[in-house]
Amino acid sequence: MTSTPYGLSQLLSQGDLAIKTVALLLLLMSIASWYVIAVHGLRALRLRVAARASDGFWHVSSFAEGMAQLSAAGTGVANPFQRLAEESRRAVQHHHDNKQDLHGQLSLAEWLSESQSGTIEESAERLQRGLAILASVGSTAPFVGLFGTVWGIYHALVGIGATGQVGIDKVAGPVGEALIMTAFGLVVAIPAVLGYNALTRVNRRAIGKLQRFARQLHAYFLTGSAPGADNAHGDAR
Repeated sequence: MTSTPYGLSQLLSQGDLAIKTVALLLLLMSIASWYVIAVHGLRALRLRVAARASDGFWHVSSFAEGMAQLSAAGTGVANPFQRLAEESRRAVQHHHDNKQDLHGQLSLAEWLSESQSGTIEESAERLQRGLAILASVGSTAPFVGLFGTVWGIYHALVGIGATGQVGIDKVAGPVGEALIMTAFGLVVAIPAVLGYNALTRVNRRAIGKLQRFARQLHAYFLTGSAPGADNAHGDAR
């Protein structure tokens, strides 16, 4: 089996600094995008477990047991439901203990709503962190590859013009090697775009569940019951 004299290896070995820089840049963009996809993919799996735990939060006998259930499902940024419940409890306790402060003029419902909104916004920011890399790679990688193609074709034509040999065998090799850069750019961009869309959809669903959980916590701290808790399992599929 004979090896072809044309290909990416030939392009990199014979290409100039610009071609090698473009190839290295595309490689780094690919590594960065796959890293983000892997990290956020694992986080999405943990987030799904945490969302299921939040559905069972209202089927225990006490708030402490519900918190223990959320804690068992994961902590930190992987479990924004636990953080929302903790911040809601702190907000209620703070309002009760500091009625003499300026925020004491606000009703408990208003204070709790604002605290929950801030917590959800912070969780949304954490979930979206890093996805800008995927968006940037998906939108720029094809053009980076195209630049490498144009540059490679330009130098191929310059070389052909210098030698005066215009045969198809002299043109097909260098031009074909240069076109590999366009394909490389697409190979880098397509997973980044697909990963960005999938992770954005997962995060949007998680924020929706957080908002529903916040309404249930709001009702619990104000009235002692959580409306719609019995239907919580239907949204976790």
